[in-house]
Amino acid sequence: MNKIRIIIAREFNERVRKKSFIITTILMPVLMLALMAAPTLIMLFAKGDTKHLLVIDDSGIIAPQLENGDDVIFEATDRSLEQARADTDIFGVLWIGGDIVDNPADVKLYTNSSSSMALESTITSQMERIIENERLKRYNIENLEQIMRDVKVKVSLSAYRTDLTEGEEPAEATSSALAYGLGGLMGIILYMFLIIYGSMVMTSVIEEKGSRVLDVLVSSVSPFQLMTGKILGVASVAATQVAIWAILICGVGAAMMSALVPSDVMETVRAVEAGTITSAQAGMDADLISAVSLATNPAQMVMMFVYLLLFLVGGFLFYSAMFAAVGSSVDSIQDAQQLQTPITIPIILGFILMMTVFEDPNSTIAFWGSIIPFTSPIVMIARIPSHIPSWQIILSLVLLYASVVAMIWLAGRIYRVGILMHGKRPSFKELISWIRQ
Repeated sequence: MNKIRIIIAREFNERVRKKSFIITTILMPVLMLALMAAPTLIMLFAKGDTKHLLVIDDSGIIAPQLENGDDVIFEATDRSLEQARADTDIFGVLWIGGDIVDNPADVKLYTNSSSSMALESTITSQMERIIENERLKRYNIENLEQIMRDVKVKVSLSAYRTDLTEGEEPAEATSSALAYGLGGLMGIILYMFLIIYGSMVMTSVIEEKGSRVLDVLVSSVSPFQLMTGKILGVASVAATQVAIWAILICGVGAAMMSALVPSDVMETVRAVEAGTITSAQAGMDADLISAVSLATNPAQMVMMFVYLLLFLVGGFLFYSAMFAAVGSSVDSIQDAQQLQTPITIPIILGFILMMTVFEDPNSTIAFWGSIIPFTSPIVMIARIPSHIPSWQIILSLVLLYASVVAMIWLAGRIYRVGILMHGKRPSFKELISWIRQ
């Protein structure tokens, strides 16, 4: 164990002291927040110039009811189509036929430059609304507009989980959208860690094997001790990075949210958490209430990171053992490409199965995907925010870590032979024979 500790310390110190590790650890939470805000910023700054359209309406119905906006200005004109199209100072001409109400296809758009989906969608949506209203008027219903306004309704659904409380009044459940978003984010983080840090173990073994350092090391430690120390060393680096992120996000994030969120909003969120009122009664969006509740509750955030850390370490140990075995079997990164394909396929499959969680976190395929060790780290971490039964999480962890022991044993048998083999890439048949030796 003393030798393994020395190897772990060497692998850990070598990577943690790099500037790239420090920069990535500090910048990643910032980048995650930036990615969350990116869609809003893109929509805010991606708006183009306001388009000026001349409208020639032969029906006399549509043009007076078209509404100007930030992206387009409609101007009715009496010019002929040829005269309007000759005007290069405008963006384009919208021609509307006389029987547009009966023939919605009798409309044409002429532009002096390329059009856009947003512009065309704005035009068609306004025209559809106007045409629908004109068709309804043919039924001669008195006060039709008032009736249409009165019948419009928006349902505010408050969901409750009765299986999470025993004999008590059930509390309002976490927003499904927030659960899916949080689960998807953690699944993506886990997917990236398995690929990046697993490949790091493989690359490290290949480099040390190529420099013949391993030939010297195995004279002092056994191959199994060397592989175990290397895997645990890199795993400790990944765990350290996640722990730092947890401290930054849970501590700083909760403090910032408490300071930035208005006091009346916080009072409403606390009332919903206590079950005094529902999100519908509060008149606030359920997704917003759930997001604020989670962001200002360090205990929930810490628990999420604990689960992330458990499945990250388990999944990494499981896959890094296979990556180490592949690295010991070849002499170059190019030779490793073919052998690592069977390893990356289950990781990609787990990422694909994670998408099924968004449809139904309790479906059969989502359940088995979160139990089978090859896909369970990614799929289960995506299901956890949906508050699945605790026994499923425990079962998944037990099977995962039991499989880790078996995988390290199998990979160790390949590793002990592979590190001393040079000049030839082994076939899968030869790898099996190494395990049996």
